[in-house]
Amino acid sequence: MPEASMRPAEEESIGTLVLRLRDDAVEYGRAQIGVYKAEVSSRSAPAKSGAIFGVAALVLALSALVALLVGLIFTLATLIGPGGATAVVVIVTLAIAGLLGWLAARKFAVAFGGGQ
Repeated sequence: MPEASMRPAEEESIGTLVLRLRDDAVEYGRAQIGVYKAEVSSRSAPAKSGAIFGVAALVLALSALVALLVGLIFTLATLIGPGGATAVVVIVTLAIAGLLGWLAARKFAVAFGGGQ
């Protein structure tokens, strides 16, 4: 092929080509941002519904735990009285919560480089 056929009819300066390249890059970037916005928008509704269902499940689970602890207090109250039953259930529950909190703190320390 002759070299002249590969050149445009009017040769553009390097500066013009660089400006066109910049404009094309900006246009491409804006298009990509539009794609990402559309992707996030399409996923936000199911994520919102999932979060609502998750919170509702957590509320129900905590309600069931409260009912279980109240039932445990009533059951123990026949054996050691209402005050003793309440004290036992509260102390055991706080001990379990403290153990779980301590384990969580250790895991976070390992995950974030603060411990072994």
